[in-house]
Amino acid sequence: MKLNYLGHSSFLLEISGKKILLDPFISSNELAKHIKTDDLQCDYILISHGHGDHIADLVPIAKRTGAKVVGSFEIVEWCAKQGLKNGHPMNLGGSWNFDFGSIKMVYASHSNSLPDGTYGGTAAGFIIKAEGKTIYYAGDTSLNQEMKLTGELNKIDYTFLPIGDNFTMGIDDAVIAAGFINCKEIIGMHYDTFGFIKIDHDKAKKAFSDAGLNLHLLAITDDPAKATSL
Repeated sequence: MKLNYLGHSSFLLEISGKKILLDPFISSNELAKHIKTDDLQCDYILISHGHGDHIADLVPIAKRTGAKVVGSFEIVEWCAKQGLKNGHPMNLGGSWNFDFGSIKMVYASHSNSLPDGTYGGTAAGFIIKAEGKTIYYAGDTSLNQEMKLTGELNKIDYTFLPIGDNFTMGIDDAVIAAGFINCKEIIGMHYDTFGFIKIDHDKAKKAFSDAGLNLHLLAITDDPAKATSL
């Protein structure tokens, strides 16, 4: 299982020969401007919610690659109106077995609308099980009690948590969330992209380390040779 961080909350996972793109916000992100979205290849695109900083590149990438879009029923319906017919709608608590592994959609406490104001359903996170590992992509969320249940029902190897504060949980709440989830390997996301969510990297790493946790702040790159092994 390989992972490239594409900036903000966007990642490219390679699992069992399939490429899964999460929340593509790349071309409008100054920190990721060296990544050419026209060259990105993917088989699936997972969308946690409909805000512009999570779906900015969704339509053009999905149209070019033919990738299957996985998200809430409302988001997939919206995608169909944009000409994207290869969608798989889900909702909270639901799971599905795909050809690379399984996905379960879980709760995220956050607002959710699409760029044209369309209601996007409930914001969500994803639990991905594949290659003998379990990954929890929390999406945009605050600290919430549902995370305890997620930790009780799953043995999670890696958790992707927002840490930028202001729009989502910040560092202190993310440390608590990691405890709720019972996962020591945390991959940070939703930070540094713009002024409201800039963080002190050393302070963040120390906060997690003091709690016995490992915070990974990955370099932004689409180079397969620089991918992180999970």
